Amino acid sequence: MDPNLLYWKSQGQSLLSRLQIWVNLLDPTSLLSSDAEIQNAHSLLGSGQKPNEKDGHALTLSLSSVHADSGAVLPLVFRSAALFPISAPLVVASFLPHSGVKPALFWQFLLQSYSAGFNYANRNSSSEQRKTASLKQLLLIAGTVSYATCAGALPQIFINRLGVRSAPIQTLFRSILPIPLSAALAFFNVYTVRSEESETGIQLFDSNGNPVGLSKAAGDKAVRETALSRAVLFGTTAAVPNLLVLLLKRTRLFQRNSLLAAPVRHIGVAFVLGLMIPVSFSLFPQLGTIRKENVEEQLQAAADGGQFYYHRGL
Repeated sequence: MDPNLLYWKSQGQSLLSRLQIWVNLLDPTSLLSSDAEIQNAHSLLGSGQKPNEKDGHALTLSLSSVHADSGAVLPLVFRSAALFPISAPLVVASFLPHSGVKPALFWQFLLQSYSAGFNYANRNSSSEQRKTASLKQLLLIAGTVSYATCAGALPQIFINRLGVRSAPIQTLFRSILPIPLSAALAFFNVYTVRSEESETGIQLFDSNGNPVGLSKAAGDKAVRETALSRAVLFGTTAAVPNLLVLLLKRTRLFQRNSLLAAPVRHIGVAFVLGLMIPVSFSLFPQLGTIRKENVEEQLQAAADGGQFYYHRGL
Protein backbone atom coordinates (compact mmCIF):
# COMPACT_ATOMS: atom_id res chain seq x y z
CA MET A 1 0.00 0.00 0.00
CA ASP A 2 1.26 3.46 -0.90
CA PRO A 3 2.56 5.59 2.02
CA ASN A 4 -0.13 8.18 1.33
CA LEU A 5 -2.85 5.57 1.81
CA LEU A 6 -1.22 4.26 4.97
CA TYR A 7 -1.33 7.79 6.37
CA TRP A 8 -5.03 8.18 5.48
CA LYS A 9 -5.71 4.82 7.12
CA SER A 10 -4.25 5.92 10.43
CA GLN A 11 -5.29 9.59 10.44
CA GLY A 12 -8.29 10.15 8.19
CA GLN A 13 -11.11 7.92 9.36
CA SER A 14 -13.26 10.62 11.01
CA LEU A 15 -14.88 13.56 9.24
CA LEU A 16 -13.29 16.20 11.49
CA SER A 17 -9.80 14.72 11.15
CA ARG A 18 -10.13 14.60 7.35
CA LEU A 19 -11.38 18.18 7.28
CA GLN A 20 -8.43 19.38 9.33
CA ILE A 21 -6.00 17.52 7.06
CA TRP A 22 -7.57 18.88 3.86
CA VAL A 23 -7.49 22.46 5.11
CA ASN A 24 -3.71 22.07 5.42
CA LEU A 25 -3.30 20.23 2.12
CA LEU A 26 -5.10 22.93 0.12
CA ASP A 27 -2.38 25.49 0.87
CA PRO A 28 -1.56 26.96 -2.58
CA THR A 29 2.08 27.58 -1.63
CA SER A 30 2.69 23.84 -2.10
CA LEU A 31 2.25 24.42 -5.84
CA LEU A 32 5.62 26.24 -5.85
CA SER A 33 7.56 23.08 -4.96
CA SER A 34 9.55 21.25 -7.62
CA ASP A 35 8.92 17.64 -8.68
CA ALA A 36 12.20 16.60 -7.01
CA GLU A 37 11.09 18.08 -3.69
CA ILE A 38 7.75 16.29 -3.97
CA GLN A 39 9.39 12.93 -4.73
CA ASN A 40 11.77 13.36 -1.79
CA ALA A 41 8.80 14.15 0.45
CA HIS A 42 7.01 11.00 -0.73
CA SER A 43 10.12 8.92 -0.10
CA LEU A 44 10.37 10.36 3.42
CA LEU A 45 6.77 9.42 4.13
CA GLY A 46 7.45 5.90 2.86
CA SER A 47 10.58 5.44 4.94
CA GLY A 48 8.51 4.50 7.97
CA GLN A 49 9.71 7.42 10.03
CA LYS A 50 7.06 9.35 11.88
CA PRO A 51 7.09 12.92 10.49
CA ASN A 52 7.91 15.61 13.04
CA GLU A 53 7.02 19.30 12.87
CA LYS A 54 9.99 19.94 10.59
CA ASP A 55 8.72 17.30 8.19
CA GLY A 56 5.17 18.69 8.16
CA HIS A 57 5.76 20.39 4.82
CA ALA A 58 7.02 17.11 3.34
CA LEU A 59 3.86 15.37 4.51
CA THR A 60 1.70 18.05 2.90
CA LEU A 61 3.63 17.80 -0.38
CA SER A 62 3.29 14.03 -0.56
CA LEU A 63 -0.42 13.89 0.24
CA SER A 64 -1.41 16.77 -2.06
CA SER A 65 0.91 16.23 -5.02
CA VAL A 66 1.56 12.47 -5.44
CA HIS A 67 -0.89 9.99 -6.94
CA ALA A 68 -1.51 7.23 -4.41
CA ASP A 69 -1.72 4.44 -7.03
CA SER A 70 1.12 5.21 -9.43
CA GLY A 71 3.41 7.16 -7.08
CA ALA A 72 3.85 9.75 -9.83
CA VAL A 73 3.73 13.49 -9.27
CA LEU A 74 0.35 14.91 -10.33
CA PRO A 75 0.25 17.59 -13.03
CA LEU A 76 0.46 21.04 -11.44
CA VAL A 77 -2.99 22.23 -12.56
CA PHE A 78 -4.73 19.05 -11.37
CA ARG A 79 -3.39 18.97 -7.81
CA SER A 80 -5.89 19.52 -5.03
CA ALA A 81 -4.33 22.85 -4.05
CA ALA A 82 -4.86 24.15 -7.60
CA LEU A 83 -8.59 23.41 -7.72
CA PHE A 84 -9.76 26.65 -6.10
CA PRO A 85 -7.48 29.19 -7.86
CA ILE A 86 -8.22 27.67 -11.27
CA SER A 87 -11.89 26.70 -10.94
CA ALA A 88 -13.10 29.77 -9.02
CA PRO A 89 -12.92 32.18 -12.01
CA LEU A 90 -14.51 29.54 -14.25
CA VAL A 91 -17.37 28.87 -11.83
CA VAL A 92 -18.04 32.59 -11.29
CA ALA A 93 -18.01 33.22 -15.05
CA SER A 94 -20.32 30.27 -15.75
CA PHE A 95 -22.92 31.74 -13.37
CA LEU A 96 -22.87 35.18 -15.02
CA PRO A 97 -26.14 36.38 -16.63
CA HIS A 98 -24.81 36.14 -20.19
CA SER A 99 -26.39 38.14 -22.99
CA GLY A 100 -26.03 35.33 -25.53
CA VAL A 101 -25.58 31.59 -25.89
CA LYS A 102 -21.97 31.66 -27.16
CA PRO A 103 -20.45 33.17 -23.97
CA ALA A 104 -22.41 30.66 -21.87
CA LEU A 105 -21.13 27.76 -23.98
CA PHE A 106 -17.56 29.10 -23.84
CA TRP A 107 -17.38 29.32 -20.04
CA GLN A 108 -19.18 26.02 -19.58
CA PHE A 109 -16.71 24.38 -21.94
CA LEU A 110 -13.74 25.65 -19.93
CA LEU A 111 -15.30 24.60 -16.62
CA GLN A 112 -16.36 21.14 -17.77
CA SER A 113 -13.01 20.54 -19.51
CA TYR A 114 -11.06 21.40 -16.37
CA SER A 115 -13.41 19.32 -14.21
CA ALA A 116 -12.97 16.31 -16.51
CA GLY A 117 -9.19 16.70 -16.46
CA PHE A 118 -9.14 16.98 -12.65
CA ASN A 119 -11.39 13.94 -12.25
CA TYR A 120 -9.28 11.85 -14.63
CA ALA A 121 -5.94 12.86 -13.10
CA ASN A 122 -7.16 12.00 -9.59
CA ARG A 123 -8.86 8.71 -10.47
CA ASN A 124 -8.02 5.28 -9.11
CA SER A 125 -5.57 3.86 -11.65
CA SER A 126 -4.63 0.64 -9.83
CA SER A 127 -6.03 -1.61 -12.58
CA GLU A 128 -4.46 0.22 -15.53
CA GLN A 129 -1.58 -1.40 -17.41
CA ARG A 130 -0.67 1.55 -19.62
CA LYS A 131 0.43 5.01 -18.52
CA THR A 132 -1.37 6.84 -21.34
CA ALA A 133 -5.11 7.19 -21.79
CA SER A 134 -6.77 4.73 -24.16
CA LEU A 135 -8.75 5.84 -27.20
CA LYS A 136 -11.95 4.75 -25.44
CA GLN A 137 -11.10 6.94 -22.44
CA LEU A 138 -10.28 9.96 -24.63
CA LEU A 139 -13.59 9.60 -26.48
CA LEU A 140 -15.40 9.24 -23.17
CA ILE A 141 -13.84 12.45 -21.83
CA ALA A 142 -14.61 14.32 -25.07
CA GLY A 143 -18.23 13.14 -25.00
CA THR A 144 -18.60 14.06 -21.33
CA VAL A 145 -17.27 17.57 -21.89
CA SER A 146 -19.46 18.10 -24.97
CA TYR A 147 -22.66 16.92 -23.31
CA ALA A 148 -22.02 18.76 -20.03
CA THR A 149 -21.16 21.98 -21.89
CA CYS A 150 -24.45 21.99 -23.78
CA ALA A 151 -26.46 20.95 -20.73
CA GLY A 152 -24.80 23.62 -18.57
CA ALA A 153 -25.77 26.33 -21.05
CA LEU A 154 -29.44 25.22 -21.19
CA PRO A 155 -30.76 28.08 -18.99
CA GLN A 156 -29.27 30.67 -21.35
CA ILE A 157 -30.43 28.70 -24.40
CA PHE A 158 -34.01 28.65 -23.06
CA ILE A 159 -33.94 32.39 -22.34
CA ASN A 160 -32.69 33.24 -25.83
CA ARG A 161 -34.75 30.75 -27.84
CA LEU A 162 -37.98 31.39 -25.97
CA GLY A 163 -37.42 35.15 -25.87
CA VAL A 164 -38.05 35.27 -22.12
CA ARG A 165 -38.62 38.84 -20.88
CA SER A 166 -40.56 38.15 -17.69
CA ALA A 167 -38.47 38.87 -14.59
CA PRO A 168 -39.81 35.90 -12.55
CA ILE A 169 -39.13 33.48 -15.42
CA GLN A 170 -35.63 34.89 -15.90
CA THR A 171 -35.03 34.46 -12.17
CA LEU A 172 -36.12 30.83 -12.48
CA PHE A 173 -33.66 30.16 -15.33
CA ARG A 174 -30.74 32.21 -13.97
CA SER A 175 -30.97 31.58 -10.21
CA ILE A 176 -33.04 28.45 -9.50
CA LEU A 177 -32.41 26.05 -12.40
CA PRO A 178 -28.57 26.27 -12.15
CA ILE A 179 -28.67 24.78 -8.62
CA PRO A 180 -29.85 21.22 -9.46
CA LEU A 181 -28.21 21.48 -12.88
CA SER A 182 -24.76 22.22 -11.42
CA ALA A 183 -25.03 19.34 -8.96
CA ALA A 184 -26.23 16.91 -11.62
CA LEU A 185 -23.51 17.84 -14.11
CA ALA A 186 -20.79 17.58 -11.46
CA PHE A 187 -22.04 14.08 -10.58
CA PHE A 188 -22.27 13.15 -14.26
CA ASN A 189 -18.74 14.41 -15.02
CA VAL A 190 -17.14 12.25 -12.33
CA TYR A 191 -19.29 9.20 -12.98
CA THR A 192 -18.64 9.06 -16.72
CA VAL A 193 -14.96 10.08 -16.76
CA ARG A 194 -14.16 7.42 -14.14
CA SER A 195 -16.60 4.78 -15.41
CA GLU A 196 -13.78 2.37 -16.32
CA GLU A 197 -13.16 1.81 -12.61
CA SER A 198 -16.62 0.23 -12.33
CA GLU A 199 -15.99 -1.89 -15.43
CA THR A 200 -12.48 -3.19 -14.69
CA GLY A 201 -12.40 -2.92 -10.89
CA ILE A 202 -9.92 -1.34 -8.49
CA GLN A 203 -7.35 -2.80 -6.11
CA LEU A 204 -8.51 -4.03 -2.72
CA PHE A 205 -6.28 -4.24 0.35
CA ASP A 206 -6.58 -6.26 3.53
CA SER A 207 -6.15 -4.77 7.00
CA ASN A 208 -2.36 -5.15 6.72
CA GLY A 209 -2.18 -3.18 3.48
CA ASN A 210 -1.58 -6.20 1.24
CA PRO A 211 -3.27 -6.20 -2.21
CA VAL A 212 -5.81 -9.00 -2.64
CA GLY A 213 -7.22 -8.38 -6.12
CA LEU A 214 -9.45 -6.17 -8.27
CA SER A 215 -13.07 -5.51 -7.33
CA LYS A 216 -15.74 -3.97 -9.57
CA ALA A 217 -18.00 -3.46 -6.56
CA ALA A 218 -15.35 -1.35 -4.84
CA GLY A 219 -14.74 0.56 -8.06
CA ASP A 220 -18.42 1.44 -8.37
CA LYS A 221 -18.57 2.49 -4.71
CA ALA A 222 -15.47 4.70 -5.07
CA VAL A 223 -16.84 6.45 -8.15
CA ARG A 224 -20.30 6.99 -6.62
CA GLU A 225 -18.85 8.47 -3.43
CA THR A 226 -16.60 10.85 -5.34
CA ALA A 227 -19.40 11.85 -7.72
CA LEU A 228 -21.71 12.56 -4.78
CA SER A 229 -19.08 14.70 -3.03
CA ARG A 230 -18.56 16.73 -6.21
CA ALA A 231 -22.31 17.22 -6.60
CA VAL A 232 -22.44 18.58 -3.05
CA LEU A 233 -19.54 20.93 -3.85
CA PHE A 234 -21.01 22.51 -6.98
CA GLY A 235 -24.65 22.27 -5.92
CA THR A 236 -23.97 24.16 -2.69
CA THR A 237 -21.78 26.68 -4.52
CA ALA A 238 -24.68 27.42 -6.85
CA ALA A 239 -27.40 27.39 -4.18
CA VAL A 240 -26.11 29.59 -1.36
CA PRO A 241 -25.11 32.75 -3.31
CA ASN A 242 -28.15 32.65 -5.61
CA LEU A 243 -30.65 32.17 -2.78
CA LEU A 244 -28.86 34.81 -0.69
CA VAL A 245 -29.12 37.38 -3.48
CA LEU A 246 -32.81 36.57 -3.98
CA LEU A 247 -33.40 37.33 -0.29
CA LEU A 248 -31.26 40.49 -0.32
CA LYS A 249 -33.15 41.86 -3.32
CA ARG A 250 -36.17 42.21 -1.05
CA THR A 251 -34.33 44.61 1.25
CA ARG A 252 -34.51 48.40 0.81
CA LEU A 253 -30.74 48.67 0.29
CA PHE A 254 -30.74 46.37 -2.72
CA GLN A 255 -33.97 47.80 -4.11
CA ARG A 256 -32.34 51.24 -4.15
CA ASN A 257 -28.99 49.94 -5.43
CA SER A 258 -29.71 47.08 -7.81
CA LEU A 259 -26.10 47.05 -9.01
CA LEU A 260 -25.04 45.57 -5.65
CA ALA A 261 -26.54 42.19 -6.52
CA ALA A 262 -23.88 41.23 -9.10
CA PRO A 263 -20.74 41.74 -6.94
CA VAL A 264 -22.42 40.10 -3.94
CA ARG A 265 -23.27 37.05 -6.06
CA HIS A 266 -19.75 36.78 -7.55
CA ILE A 267 -17.99 37.18 -4.20
CA GLY A 268 -20.45 34.75 -2.63
CA VAL A 269 -19.79 32.09 -5.29
CA ALA A 270 -16.02 32.30 -4.79
CA PHE A 271 -16.36 32.33 -0.99
CA VAL A 272 -18.71 29.33 -0.81
CA LEU A 273 -16.60 27.39 -3.32
CA GLY A 274 -13.50 27.98 -1.20
CA LEU A 275 -15.29 26.80 1.94
CA MET A 276 -16.91 23.78 0.33
CA ILE A 277 -13.81 22.30 -1.35
CA PRO A 278 -12.27 20.93 1.89
CA VAL A 279 -15.73 19.94 3.15
CA SER A 280 -16.56 17.98 -0.03
CA PHE A 281 -13.14 16.31 -0.04
CA SER A 282 -13.76 15.22 3.58
CA LEU A 283 -17.22 13.71 3.14
CA PHE A 284 -15.80 10.26 2.41
CA PRO A 285 -12.45 8.73 3.46
CA GLN A 286 -9.61 8.71 0.93
CA LEU A 287 -9.02 5.11 2.00
CA GLY A 288 -12.53 3.76 1.81
CA THR A 289 -13.85 0.52 3.27
CA ILE A 290 -16.21 -2.10 1.89
CA ARG A 291 -17.63 -5.11 3.70
CA LYS A 292 -16.42 -8.47 2.43
CA GLU A 293 -20.01 -9.59 1.73
CA ASN A 294 -20.32 -6.79 -0.84
CA VAL A 295 -17.31 -7.78 -2.97
CA GLU A 296 -16.85 -10.62 -5.44
CA GLU A 297 -17.01 -14.15 -4.00
CA GLN A 298 -13.49 -15.06 -5.09
CA LEU A 299 -12.10 -12.20 -3.01
CA GLN A 300 -14.07 -12.76 0.18
CA ALA A 301 -11.80 -15.53 1.45
CA ALA A 302 -8.83 -13.13 1.47
CA ALA A 303 -10.40 -10.96 4.16
CA ASP A 304 -8.61 -11.23 7.49
CA GLY A 305 -11.37 -9.13 9.03
CA GLY A 306 -14.85 -8.02 8.14
CA GLN A 307 -13.85 -5.47 5.51
CA PHE A 308 -11.45 -4.50 2.72
CA TYR A 309 -9.83 -1.15 1.97
CA TYR A 310 -9.65 0.72 -1.36
CA HIS A 311 -8.32 4.03 -2.67
CA ARG A 312 -11.32 6.24 -3.43
CA GLY A 313 -9.54 8.80 -5.57
CA LEU A 314 -10.48 12.45 -5.52
